[in-house]
Order: sequence, then structure tokens, then C-alpha cells
Amino acid sequence: MLVDEFDFDLPETLVALRPAQPRDAARLLVVHGDGRFEHVLVRDLGGFLRAGDALVMNDTRVIRARLHGHRAPRAGSGGTGPKIEVTLHHRSAADCYRAFAKPARKLAPDDRLILGETLRAGVMGRGEGGEVELQFELAGAALDAAIAREGEMPLPPYIAGKRKPDERDATDYQTVFAADPGSVAAPTAGLHFTPELLARLSDRGISREMVTLHVGAGTFLPVTAKDTVQHRMHPEWALLPAAAARRLNEARDAGGRIAAVGTTSLRTLESAADENDRLQPFSGETRLFVVPGYRFKTAEILLTNFHLPRSTLFMLVCAFAGTETMKRAYAEAIRESYRFYSYGDACLLFRQPQ
Repeated sequence: MLVDEFDFDLPETLVALRPAQPRDAARLLVVHGDGRFEHVLVRDLGGFLRAGDALVMNDTRVIRARLHGHRAPRAGSGGTGPKIEVTLHHRSAADCYRAFAKPARKLAPDDRLILGETLRAGVMGRGEGGEVELQFELAGAALDAAIAREGEMPLPPYIAGKRKPDERDATDYQTVFAADPGSVAAPTAGLHFTPELLARLSDRGISREMVTLHVGAGTFLPVTAKDTVQHRMHPEWALLPAAAARRLNEARDAGGRIAAVGTTSLRTLESAADENDRLQPFSGETRLFVVPGYRFKTAEILLTNFHLPRSTLFMLVCAFAGTETMKRAYAEAIRESYRFYSYGDACLLFRQPQ
């Protein structure tokens, strides 16, 4: 499919720079299966679910993955090397990360980086789009602690380009149920939940299951290819525990629906589904790229934020609820001044018939 089909114009004023307070006060555009729209708040979510339904949420925790420093002087040169910004996006070993570097053109294999006060890393190789492979002098828990100390929250470019991250983001850019460190971007649909909303949903007989998908920085990247078949997804590590898979299968067998909280939860479920549409335990990397025409095997409902034009995430929601429906939904959201992207409002989608 041509990527141009997933483009749209968004007024810059609708890009949210801070989240709603409280979190569940964000607006919610409900896109019904028959194409009707309904305008409510996230705290009204329970009114669109029923007892026996199961929410699936991503419990990944965002790490302080953005690091600032400089390249160490090369042999034979004096002074200090150029300033470098690094955004970690995929851990490949206990002491290694793939990362996006700016400006990447200033780096070459065997260069040394000094990041913050205590982190030292060597450039092992360079890839496309500013990607580098870094090997740190620290490993394991020691590296984790140093990243937490030296790094900053990796706000998306459309926020970080307008203001610097601050201590509010340390809380705002983390879900209330975050548990497993590893993401360099928040699973943003989950940001809307409060303990009070979770308790109300539980009281209504709506169960909750946790998956993990460590979100990579590639989620911010627009698709630069002309055709979707030419796009390459960055790998992301995902986990569906055996007990959760069993309970979700049982919920569906009893007539309940799966409601995925965010595209990361949905991609984890779809990566774990077998050819008979049954969920199996899953642990490993996924590169699942969903475009219209994909046959979904798991969730019937999707809660998600409003996404970038030409992004893999907008393509996924078009596949889930129908391209024309989602184009109308986004046009409606723009007319009604919904707030977009990571700190923005949300939509609740009911899957189109397949």
C-alpha cells in the first residue's frame, strides 16, 4: 500500500505538551462498529465494556534512555570532540545497546563516547538512519543504574523539540502500573489510567491482564518508504505469560471480549496468537507490522491515542477499524480540538468485521 494514503494535516496547536490532569480526565472519542462517534472522557471507559471482558495492558517501564555527552578526541587530535545526543532503543547484550545518535555523521566505528559524568561507551558499528551499536564499559545492573542516573526521560521529538524534559515527566511519562524497565517510549494509552479508574473497572467485573512490550524509539519514526512493503520494523521484545494467555482464552470462551490498551498490547497479543486464533505463551522479539488487510486474531476492542501521520501506528488503527472510518475519526477529532500524540487524548475502537 502507498504510504501517502495514511497522511493527514494536523494543526500544530493540537500536539499536547502536557497530559490531562487527572489522567482519566482526558477526552475519549468512541468509534463504534457502525461508524458512529461518541464524545466522552476516559473515566467513562467502563460504560463501553461489560462484565467478563478483559483489559490487556503493557506493564513496561520507561528508562531514562536519552543521554548527552561528546565524542572523545580521536588519536592525533586535540581538544574535545563534538557534542553527541544518544537515544537508546534496543538492548542487545548486558553491556550493549542499539541507539540513535545525533549527529550520527560525527561518529565512526571505534570512536569512544563520554555520556554524562560516568558513562563510557565504544561505537561498535553504524547502521541506517542514525543508528549505532554501542558497547558500554558497565554491564547489567551497574549499567542500568548509571543510565537512570545520567539519562533523561526520552520524550518524543514533537514534545522535546518544544520544551525540555523536567521532573514532572518522570511521573507523567510512566503508567501507574509500570513494572518491568526496558522501554524508551511510554505505552501511551496506558498513561490515562488512575488507580481509581482501575478499581471501578474491576468492580464492574472487568478483568485485567499484563503483557510486556519494551517500546523502542523506532515508534517515533515516520515511514519514509513509498510503499508499506518496503518498510522495516525495528525489533521489540515482548512477553505474554502462560497464565495470562490461559485466562484470556478462558475469558473469550466464556463470551468475554479482549480490550487491548494500546497498540503495544495489541501487537503482543497478535504475535502470541496461533493459526487457530488461540493465545499461546510468548517471549521474544516481534517485528509485527500491521496494515489494512491484516486479519486480527485476538482483541475486539482497542484503546489508543491519536497517532502521527504516515506512522505504523496510524496504519494499525486503520487496519483495526477501517481506513475510511479512521480518516473520518481523525477529521472529527481535529474539528473538535482533541489533543494528539503521547500526552494527548484517546479513542476507543471496535474492530471492523473481517
